[in-house]
Amino acid sequence: MISFIYDNLPWFWLAVAIVCTVIEAFTFGLATIWFALGALLMIFLSFLPIPFAWQVLIFLVVSTVLLVFTRPVAVKKLKVGKAKTNTDELAGKTALVVKDITKFDKGEVKVNGIIWSAQTSNGEEIPAGTECVVESVHGVTLIVKPCAE
Repeated sequence: MISFIYDNLPWFWLAVAIVCTVIEAFTFGLATIWFALGALLMIFLSFLPIPFAWQVLIFLVVSTVLLVFTRPVAVKKLKVGKAKTNTDELAGKTALVVKDITKFDKGEVKVNGIIWSAQTSNGEEIPAGTECVVESVHGVTLIVKPCAE
């Protein structure tokens, strides 16, 4: 098997590139794409008289450098993993409790003229008529805390 790889190094690196690309297509985590690019570079370098062990080392170094230095930029530009909705804008807004929030029952708050179910993250009770701040959104429930007075 090893002698077959040595005799067909360009095809080996092409196979590595294809496998990494297929994995990336299914995960879209922007991780294996950099290894696919490293493998594409190795296709061309495999025509040079470089020992296979050095080729693997070059592949790993190039792919890791690409991963470390370009992935954060790509993730930021492509906004991978973040599906922003209008509910994300509610965090940090002031809300008015319209139905008591108790330790065991959700209450209701009004934000921007819309009534939302609400609860506190620590089980604290907040009576109706109290102003609070939205900490986060979990599904259709706002997680709130009382305003610091």
